[in-house]
Amino acid sequence: MDAILNKNPKHYLFTSESVSEGHPDKLCDQVSDAILDRCLQLDPNAHVACETFATTNFVLIGGEIGFQDQNPELPEIIRKEAESIVRNVVKNIGYDAEEKGLNYKTFEFMNRLHAQSSDINQGVVGKGLEEYEGLQGAGDQGMMFGFACNETPELMPAPLMYSHKLLLKATELRKKGEIKWLRPDSKSQVTIEYEGHKPLRIDTVVISHQHDEFVDGKKLLHSEIEKTIIEKIIKPVLEPTGLLDSNTKYHINPTGNFVIGGPDGDSGLTGRKIIVDTYGGMGRHGGGAFSGKDPSKVDRSAAYMCRYIAKNIVAANLAERAEVQLAYAIGVPEPVSIMIETFDTEKVSVEKIETAVKQTFDCTPAGISSTLGLKNPIYSQTAAYGHFGRDGFPWEKTDKADVLAKLVK
Repeated sequence: MDAILNKNPKHYLFTSESVSEGHPDKLCDQVSDAILDRCLQLDPNAHVACETFATTNFVLIGGEIGFQDQNPELPEIIRKEAESIVRNVVKNIGYDAEEKGLNYKTFEFMNRLHAQSSDINQGVVGKGLEEYEGLQGAGDQGMMFGFACNETPELMPAPLMYSHKLLLKATELRKKGEIKWLRPDSKSQVTIEYEGHKPLRIDTVVISHQHDEFVDGKKLLHSEIEKTIIEKIIKPVLEPTGLLDSNTKYHINPTGNFVIGGPDGDSGLTGRKIIVDTYGGMGRHGGGAFSGKDPSKVDRSAAYMCRYIAKNIVAANLAERAEVQLAYAIGVPEPVSIMIETFDTEKVSVEKIETAVKQTFDCTPAGISSTLGLKNPIYSQTAAYGHFGRDGFPWEKTDKADVLAKLVK
């Protein structure tokens, strides 16, 4: 197979992974975004960068919070509510016993949140250099990417979308009690065989799912785990794609045992699953994590805008694949660069697409927040199973596709 792939680079295998809401890193992302959402409820202009660390029966939050509303009670409200917010997140995930890796009732909690740096704040709120007076600048420098392709109805890469859907199905069955021995921590991986940009078949599916050691007093057998996950999770999700075949390989809990999991099996940290959060490696990533950051941080807001632009390009049938890059300087409102890549799938010139994009989308931090409604407390729902390719997020709309199509003509 390797020899064939080397001779024909258009024929290849591509793999993406996902992790469940109970994965220790994802638990931390959800905690950070829950703190962010509460801050935005109190003050839509709050500046937040909340980080979370979790290990065996222990959760720590830290980072910066700055309220633009001068009400002196707001920091105290967050200080008082933080612990209950964190415990509710852990409870909703399903960590309710020490043997699962964390117990929402008993874990040790530590709060190390502090005020935002005044040096950062002055550039963000338009009190920095005189030439940008009164204009919201970017909360940091950096580059952000967005991606879209026509492989799936969601205009997302197929390996990542299928990886997410497998774990969403597993979580549904776990929380409904239909597979009683499932625990919260899990990972999935899907490998797809491609010809050019077209998915041909699913080559390999990997699922590692935390589980109880005993069921009704008897040790849970690996053979039962394997059969149940294939029949109740993998096939219902992937058979409708038409890409499974008799040669598809399955690796279910390939270490043989996955009882110790969650923060007990591996420590968790906010922002360590940035490829899971975005495009599964098929689209580039600027390096900045999302969770716990308010929209003044372009790491997050501009990445959402990049996805919004890329998805509308593909929805407008201007290209089969599109990647958008935005880049910023801290304190400066306008992006320092905008780039469109279409991987030779464009239906009109890339120059025309770039011109139409610049005419259609306001890519300043203030413009992005206004366009996508990013000052609302919408972030907790983004923190597991991907920030892109799911209904309900404003950056997933294709309401600018007709505008782009008309402009390029």
